[in-house]
Amino acid sequence: MVARTELSEAEVDRVFHALATSTRRDILRRTIEREQSVSTLAAEYEMSFAAVQKHVAVLEAANLIVKRAEGRERLVRANPEMIARARALLARYEELWRSRIARLDDLLAETPAGRPDSDTTDNARENPGD
Repeated sequence: MVARTELSEAEVDRVFHALATSTRRDILRRTIEREQSVSTLAAEYEMSFAAVQKHVAVLEAANLIVKRAEGRERLVRANPEMIARARALLARYEELWRSRIARLDDLLAETPAGRPDSDTTDNARENPGD
């Protein structure tokens, strides 16, 4: 079986939307550390249980977490595969920007063809009779 690494545009949108709020990022962090019930997660926030459930649903829709039933409880854990896929996307963006910066550095380091160095030009202006 071949593991999917590329995210579709819709998946990228869902992942970044899910990570756009600090509460959802905190829920994700907590579920990376260990699987937790939605009730346990909700106890840490000054918001209603229903509001926390909505945050969990957004993370679940982005496939960043997986929810399963155990009796009457709903347990939530992070999905390391999707986190790795999102991280790979960010690494590609980073590489793109690093290569652009490297090309810009190379361009700025070059002396334009046919133009003297600025030191030579400055000396000619200061000492026109030499």
